[in-house]
Amino acid sequence: MVRGVTELSGLREIRTLHSAKKRSIPRVQSSTYLDLYMLGKEKDRLEKEMFILEKRKTSMQKRLDEIAVEMKKLEEAEGIARSNTNPNSEERTYTPGNVVKKEWKKMVLNY
Repeated sequence: MVRGVTELSGLREIRTLHSAKKRSIPRVQSSTYLDLYMLGKEKDRLEKEMFILEKRKTSMQKRLDEIAVEMKKLEEAEGIARSNTNPNSEERTYTPGNVVKKEWKKMVLNY
């Protein structure tokens, strides 16, 4: 099965120096406040992103349910239409096994 672009690992999964908690210089006591602030901001951003993703998930599920209902209605209508048509009539309906090949029309051209 071919994986889609969204299933490939990307830039979001690359660890940066900040996310790996590595620093070029040793920590100072005053930087803990900055770290707390930065972590709080990241937490807020991730919570907002989770909320947006949940909203998208529910809307996609709702649409999938609507599509399933529509497909069921169309399949039932197709079943009723098939049962109402006479198989001996000249009118043909399209089904995957009922494809009629047409010959090319030929004509002669004189120069």
